[in-house]
Amino acid sequence: MQESVTIARLDAAQTQAALPQLAEVLLDCVHGGASVSFMAPLSDEKALAFWQGVADGVGRGERVLLVAQDEGGAILGTVQLVVAQPDNQPHRADVAKMLVHRRARRRGIAQRLMAAVEIAARQAGKTVLVLDTVTGGDAERLYERAGWQRVGVVPNYALMPDGSPCGTTFFHKQL
Repeated sequence: MQESVTIARLDAAQTQAALPQLAEVLLDCVHGGASVSFMAPLSDEKALAFWQGVADGVGRGERVLLVAQDEGGAILGTVQLVVAQPDNQPHRADVAKMLVHRRARRRGIAQRLMAAVEIAARQAGKTVLVLDTVTGGDAERLYERAGWQRVGVVPNYALMPDGSPCGTTFFHKQL
């Protein structure tokens, strides 16, 4: 029997309370080789500091944090919607840090998080979403299946956690 997974939007206080779980998801993804802005080995302190910054941004209304939780409340995955944009882009938001713990992958969690982030974007009055991901990774296929349009690839845009260069593919979606 497959366990139940729910998607929830966390406020600043809930994000603050979830910092250790959020850090664990980030640590697992980076140590599993995900290129999500961090280099390996990622320390617990650096992961917690990142999520503290996210909690602060949620509190200021600059970002929306969504999490996928199991029946016991354990966080299995997360995605952010960065709604704070320049004055000439009030209709746009960035989708950031789509992370699913390795133990919870291949269960449709990422797909559900992406559907929920689109709902949150519409609720925030956003009509254009953008994101980037590692070229050739599983996430590219996820985004394409969800109707995102590929903009292009920048070779050697970022580094993998082990220091090797990787290309980045940019996507957009019109809501």
